[in-house]
Amino acid sequence: MVAATLGTIVEWTDWLVYTTFASVIAQHFFPSRDPLTSLLATLAVFAVGFVARPIGGAVLGAYADRYGRKKGLTLSILLMAGASLVIGLCPTYTEIGVLAPIVLVAARLVQGFSAGGEFGSASAFLAETAPPSKRAFFASWQWFAINAGVLLSTILGYLTVSVTNDAELSSWGWRVGFIAAAALGVVTLWIRRAVAESTLFEEHRAADAAPRRNPIRVVLFDRPGVALRVVGISMAGNLLNYIWMVNYPNHAHALAGVPLRDGLLAAIIAITISLPLIPFVAKLADRYGRKPILLTFSIGSMLWAYPSFALLQPGLTMVQLTLLQTVAMILLTGYAAASAAVMSEQFPAAVRVTGIGLPYAISVTLFGGTAPYIVTWLAGSGNGSLVWVYLAFICLVSTLTYATMRETKGTELV
Repeated sequence: MVAATLGTIVEWTDWLVYTTFASVIAQHFFPSRDPLTSLLATLAVFAVGFVARPIGGAVLGAYADRYGRKKGLTLSILLMAGASLVIGLCPTYTEIGVLAPIVLVAARLVQGFSAGGEFGSASAFLAETAPPSKRAFFASWQWFAINAGVLLSTILGYLTVSVTNDAELSSWGWRVGFIAAAALGVVTLWIRRAVAESTLFEEHRAADAAPRRNPIRVVLFDRPGVALRVVGISMAGNLLNYIWMVNYPNHAHALAGVPLRDGLLAAIIAITISLPLIPFVAKLADRYGRKPILLTFSIGSMLWAYPSFALLQPGLTMVQLTLLQTVAMILLTGYAAASAAVMSEQFPAAVRVTGIGLPYAISVTLFGGTAPYIVTWLAGSGNGSLVWVYLAFICLVSTLTYATMRETKGTELV
């Protein structure tokens, strides 16, 4: 559990520290007379990184389904840490010209490929380790780790902004987070290499003497309905995670004029409050079922979509912003507590990592990767008030998915 969780924390720290320093990166890699144009270009690169996530979910997922969850987890952290180091050391546009954004895009593609494989491997590993009566509790540590990675990247951003002035932040401060996250990846790589393989996977591999079909083909052509269900299960959570957890400080800064430092501190407080709730809500999912927890999340989030943005007005204090984000984060604990378990319960061991990773990566690409760009574009065009409509609609789709799927609490994994 520690190996899977710690690795995911590092993976998401590496992946999300980019958004923390997006406005600074824009100046160095996409210089323009219009700051909004530079920022949109930087956020477009953030979205481009998501293009590689379905490829990573498919390729690394199939690799983990064939050769083991441990090997998949080890490879994903190696790729993520290496790409993070490249970004941290990459020369800027003024130093090497157009080659700078090319290197940045390539590194983000590698990070996206890695992140696409990480979620499926870690979720399957945790679910296969757990007894049926505690599977949501075990699997919830995957989302605990993701949220902790967001928290750590936010803390890195907050500390960097706090101890540097504008000139130092622009010169070298923004690189610190990437290099620190890469260093953490080396430690995690060592831990993951020492961990034992999933017993369920080992038993399945020993019992399966027949040639195995390509997991990607099985998921896409034999189980397309189940794959679409995983997209529906994850779409609201993916969108709201990037809107409410990752980018809310930037939204508050752009829409309400809240200083970025205060926005980051509010996010740190809100995420810290919600983190300990995740495993406890997961225990409720093990006791009462996945569906009630997920429906509470999606319906509550649909109702909170409007006030979460309508209240981002000039004059908003940091205390008020903290309360807004804390409510959002508490709602998101329902998704974090039950989603990884219920996705793991949709597929057999032979295709479990691919079955989780590929449709989840498609979902996060469509609804998570585009979220910062869409919100920034709407705000920049004077239509920021329409964001809540988009959030509420996606929550409605996930609500219908949760209401119509079968309950999987207590089922045996095969």
